[in-house]
Amino acid sequence: MSASARPLDGLKVVELGTLIAGPFASRILGEFGAEVIKIESPDGGDPLRKWRLLYEGTSLWWFLQARNKKSVTLNLKHPDAITVLKTLLREADVLVENFRPGVLDKLGLSSSTLSDINPSLVIVRLSGFGQTGPMAQQPGFGAIGESMGGLRYITGFPDRPPVKVGISIGDSIAALWGVIGALMALRYRDATGGRGAGQGQTVDVALYEAVFAMMESMLPEFDVFGFIRGRTGNIMPGITPSNTHTSRDGRHILIGGNGDAIFRRLMTAIGRADLADDPSLADNAGRDARRDEIYGFIDAWVAARDGDEVLRILGEADVPVSRVYSIEDIASDPQYLARAVFETARLPDGRQFRTPAPMPRLSETPGRTDWIGPALGEHTEQVLSSLGYDREGIAALRRKGAI
Repeated sequence: MSASARPLDGLKVVELGTLIAGPFASRILGEFGAEVIKIESPDGGDPLRKWRLLYEGTSLWWFLQARNKKSVTLNLKHPDAITVLKTLLREADVLVENFRPGVLDKLGLSSSTLSDINPSLVIVRLSGFGQTGPMAQQPGFGAIGESMGGLRYITGFPDRPPVKVGISIGDSIAALWGVIGALMALRYRDATGGRGAGQGQTVDVALYEAVFAMMESMLPEFDVFGFIRGRTGNIMPGITPSNTHTSRDGRHILIGGNGDAIFRRLMTAIGRADLADDPSLADNAGRDARRDEIYGFIDAWVAARDGDEVLRILGEADVPVSRVYSIEDIASDPQYLARAVFETARLPDGRQFRTPAPMPRLSETPGRTDWIGPALGEHTEQVLSSLGYDREGIAALRRKGAI
């Protein structure tokens, strides 16, 4: 295969979504070769264009989230725009949408209609509560999914209210499940005949379920023992020691000494050979029973030293350790730089800026960025021309307010 080949080359994805979950899912598909056609309202487009820090009026997040996508404006309240959309969907492989359930039906795009248009279409639906159930019609954002999915309840310290993770993690987790579901559904479609003949299906991702799926053993622990996991701060409940400690110069340092051999090395490194050789601490159950005692020793040792010394001593002892990174730390870290985790792109005025490189890494067909998030409607005429609309037809759609 050529160096420029990507695993999803030849796939066409239509995105009917705004903000985070749906657009993040289609962004990943686009990074690995899919042609992503993002449908936006002519009246301002995706609100993400104006979220967070703006550069000359456009969100820097937008330039990342919409990279490799073609922006096509369609006024979905206009029947001619729905006709254009149906034409697009006839030749699409995947539809990604994150409307509230029922919205597409009102637009004349029910599941049965979509199946009639394109029986091999894979439909990825991302919503707050899924397509069924008593809450299906309620609005739901990632924050609601994080709360209802169990994540917020266990995040923070026990003597304080729950806190959020510092990013829109619920939306991002849902997007990843959406991508996984799309790829599995495409695999089945191709095994049953491929585009135009194979069996399409719907991938139904609810934000709260996407978060709940990450909650490890919480449900069986409750079901069998009645145990309700709560907030434990920076420690890992039942796994000791793993915690964040503060050095003399105010650095926050994460130390993971929860492997049996690692624990012995950690205790030796901090001058507690007695604990390293203590048979009652030889396994995790014994250590967890004396958790507060162990953390007290580590806290005191770290607090008596500057962060760099802590990192050096524990690094030499082969103990997993890291300071808690800010984005400033990340941007200059040798490991990040050596692995090419960043790539450089150009803003519309030519200014260079760094963005995360596509993940995951594939040895033969890696993802790449072809262009950053486009201007609103930048690709409308190009895409409509590919559907057979001539210049006058496109002008007529524009006059009618359909695009």
